[in-house]
Amino acid sequence: MALNPDLIGRTYPPSEPYLVGREKIREFARSIGDENPAYHDVAVAQGLGHADVVAPPTFAFTFVFASAAVVILDPDLGLDYTKVVHGEQSFVYSRPIVAGDELVVINTIENIRAAAGNDMITVKSVVSTTSGEPVVVTTKVIVARGTGAQ
Repeated sequence: MALNPDLIGRTYPPSEPYLVGREKIREFARSIGDENPAYHDVAVAQGLGHADVVAPPTFAFTFVFASAAVVILDPDLGLDYTKVVHGEQSFVYSRPIVAGDELVVINTIENIRAAAGNDMITVKSVVSTTSGEPVVVTTKVIVARGTGAQ
């Protein structure tokens, strides 16, 4: 079944706040094999002008993708999650994520299109602090295999 294109432009309410933990940053950095000391050592990060350890650029994926459940599970969209693969992701930062940040995500369906028998949904996720400071905008493409027009 094809996705509902009437949802293009739909914006969802902000996510629950996500508190960025120092150990979460360290665990993520270790999991991707990045030993940059600014990701692990508070003193090094502070020496670079940050309040605490800095998150690797792709760290935002850990909580942004979870926040996109409001889109993925929207019954109006008609998405069968069993057919979903992650297509692509981009990040545009206003500033780095650091331990102690409390972040919220607002998701918007930017586009829905068919390509080679698949539906492709583009979701923009705007991440800011709970006080409204912009942090990062991510754009992801989710592919629903075999659901689009040929």
